Amino acid sequence: MYDCTFRVLFWGLFMGVCRAEENAVLCEMLGSPEVPLLTKKGDITIGGAFSIHSQISKPPFSLTHTPEPLTCSRFVFFFPFAGEFRFAKTMIFAIEEINNSSTLLPNISVGYKIFDSCGSTLPSTRAVMGLINGQERTAEKTCSSHSSVHVIIGASESSSTIVMLQICGTFQIPVISHFATCACLSNRKDYPSFFRTIPSDYYQSRALAKLVKYFGWTWVGAVRSDNDYGNNGMATFITAASQEGVCVEYSEAISRTDSSEEVARVIEVIRSGSARVLIAFLAQGEMDILLEEALKQNLTGLQWVGSESWITASHLATKRYSGILTGSLGFTIRKAKIAGLREFLLQVNPSQDPQNNVLREFWETVFGCSFQSRLPGQIQCSGSEKLEDINNPFTDVSQLRISNNVYKAVYAVAHAMHNLLNCGQSPKAINQSCIWKDHLEPKKVRHYLKNHVNFTLQSGERVYFDENGDPSATYELVNWQKNQAGDIIFVAVGSYDASLPNERQLAMNGINITWVSESQMPLSVCSESCPPGFRQAAIKGKPICCFSCIACAAGEISNSAVCLPCPLECWSNEDRSHCVPKVIEFLSFGETMGGLLAAFSLFGASLTLAVSCVFFRFRHTPLVKASNSELSFLLLFSLTLCFLCSLTFIGQPTEWSCMLRHTAFGASFALCMSCILAKTITVVIAFKATRPAKTVPQCSAALQRTSVLSCTLLQLLICVLWLIFAPPFPYKNTVHATEKIILECNLGSPLGFWAVLGYIGLLSLLCFILAFLSRKLPDNFNEAKFITFSMLIFCAVWVTFIPAYVSSPGKFTVAVEIFAILASSFGLFFSIFAPKCYILLNCLSFLRREKSTLEEFFLSIRTPSLFIQLLKSIQEQSSVKGKTGMK
Repeated sequence: MYDCTFRVLFWGLFMGVCRAEENAVLCEMLGSPEVPLLTKKGDITIGGAFSIHSQISKPPFSLTHTPEPLTCSRFVFFFPFAGEFRFAKTMIFAIEEINNSSTLLPNISVGYKIFDSCGSTLPSTRAVMGLINGQERTAEKTCSSHSSVHVIIGASESSSTIVMLQICGTFQIPVISHFATCACLSNRKDYPSFFRTIPSDYYQSRALAKLVKYFGWTWVGAVRSDNDYGNNGMATFITAASQEGVCVEYSEAISRTDSSEEVARVIEVIRSGSARVLIAFLAQGEMDILLEEALKQNLTGLQWVGSESWITASHLATKRYSGILTGSLGFTIRKAKIAGLREFLLQVNPSQDPQNNVLREFWETVFGCSFQSRLPGQIQCSGSEKLEDINNPFTDVSQLRISNNVYKAVYAVAHAMHNLLNCGQSPKAINQSCIWKDHLEPKKVRHYLKNHVNFTLQSGERVYFDENGDPSATYELVNWQKNQAGDIIFVAVGSYDASLPNERQLAMNGINITWVSESQMPLSVCSESCPPGFRQAAIKGKPICCFSCIACAAGEISNSAVCLPCPLECWSNEDRSHCVPKVIEFLSFGETMGGLLAAFSLFGASLTLAVSCVFFRFRHTPLVKASNSELSFLLLFSLTLCFLCSLTFIGQPTEWSCMLRHTAFGASFALCMSCILAKTITVVIAFKATRPAKTVPQCSAALQRTSVLSCTLLQLLICVLWLIFAPPFPYKNTVHATEKIILECNLGSPLGFWAVLGYIGLLSLLCFILAFLSRKLPDNFNEAKFITFSMLIFCAVWVTFIPAYVSSPGKFTVAVEIFAILASSFGLFFSIFAPKCYILLNCLSFLRREKSTLEEFFLSIRTPSLFIQLLKSIQEQSSVKGKTGMK
């Protein structure tokens, strides 16, 4: 656009200057106007900038002469350059479709101007200036003519697109790129007039990071183009990779203008690295240079992961590079079909525009001939050759990816213009006519592109722009595989959709993947994964992907990176890879210790029952009668309960067993001690009394029963209060032993337990004191001595029980308590009843042997004279009545 204040510092660009001529002010262009390669007039003009050529001339600079104009050369016939010419033809094809449509922009003709950006920033600047200025050398007096195009489609490179936007953005002219993927272009503040039909590299870079993470490649190398495309894309990839736990060993940058020594250095860095996966975020030009040097140095064995710029480049998928690139993976946009495009491309011929040098150059490149054959042996072009007779990438529409983006961009412009011109929306509209405006302001075109483009192509693909001017980010994951003929083909093995939830964005379709080794997936890690039971430990000065392995502690499992503690009721297995339920420990009947204690308990109960039978058999004898038979039978009954109550301590604790075991223990021993206490009081009262008999205080049977009942009921009251306020309950003890769970009975209230135990201790202490005071009764009355001895055993057992109970671990706590119960019970039993049973049984044996006198028998067993006198008296009275003294 003409502006007298606009100055361009680069040589060869257009400049406007105001000068006076015959009292009139004219605005004149400095330099020569640029001529488009392909052009057609129309009501609406769409500009295009494509890299038709791949090389630009570098004329010498001089301070005295005007520099020669830039010239583009090297019409290379492979992707993307043949693709770029096809992009231009696809743009023309879409425009022709729109012009022939009766529903889209009716009665409005669409024209085009297509320039060559040569894949470089400086020619791109010339191209955009040519698109804006047009070919007129002079303009109006105000020097403010309108742009010659309404929208620009292009360019293919991000750097070239940025240069174009820096000029177009000043005039708010919309630019729609089909191939510029730099994430920086999504910045609406810097580039408010930019749109594109290819997803941003922000999503592609994140998709690549997810891809390498999916295959477990945590140690990768990276090489990028040294331009906006490569630098921004790789920066995003490194950030996303670090979030996925992937480390980049090295990141090298190359440019198509680098020297061969610099490219060789990059290959040497790749070769010397330990990473087996290479992320190649390269534009097409840099990829060609890198592969040529890789062939020279025979760089093989790497798994290449490529960006969409080259991953579907058909000219790379040849046998020349098959040893390097076979098995490559990368994301590309989805391929599509454009009906009628191939037929349109087959119609391309220099005869369409004989003066067009691009068509002639294209024809010469395709058929390897020349229209001006001057060299010997060179084929002369006739123009009658047919494109359908040869296989070439120009007419190969099987991989329409970027071409489809150009197609979508043209239709996006058409739909925006359709809405802007109210085509078919005006009440006065006839036959879908449009309300034409001579001047369409660029900012209005931008507004309608942003807010009024949302349509669906005939192929079913939806086209729209988000708030950043980007389309939906969907990719196809392709793998380089060989077909039966040995040719490399691009096979879709997965997809990526950024609109889905994070865990579902990357999806594989189940097709087998060909790897660089063609046999198995390569491994690319800095450190091998830690074996089960070990965790990763960072190595100082190295990335997090390089680590050493440290064994997990007991009770922890590893998930390769860290050690995780097992849940409270679980423990780690032997190799510490899984949490398994902890061993449940309690004193059971099935184990040796539990079985032995149960056997002793039953044995003790059986002995008491046997003694009860003996006493019952000899209940009429003076010995049994003198021992207070009623209390003796009650004592034997209580001892039986004491033996049996130990069984409640064995087995898995339950709510009822926990309450029963302690209350049964307390009640049984309280009854036992009450009986012994009553016996001791009876003996003391009987032998401490004064004569005559009328003055002897009596301890009647009713009084004995009352004392036993009272003492026992008091213990039962303590137990009931304990059960009401804080009863014992089953408890899983995980503190004492971390590797197992100890099932035990929690006391509920320790005060209740120690009150029960203390009450039993109080009764036993009273028994001991009274029995001790009675040890010197007349004729050394044996029962007082035996009670004293039994109380000594009882107290000794329970005094030693307390520290043993507190310090015993796990099930041994229960075993200690059972042992104390059995030991004290056996002590009481043998101390009190063993001597009596011995006398009774020996007496029975003596009488059966018909001993002459009882005196001899009692003297033989050393029984006190009191019993002799008592038994003599019984024998004499029995003889008078004609009965036997011993029954």
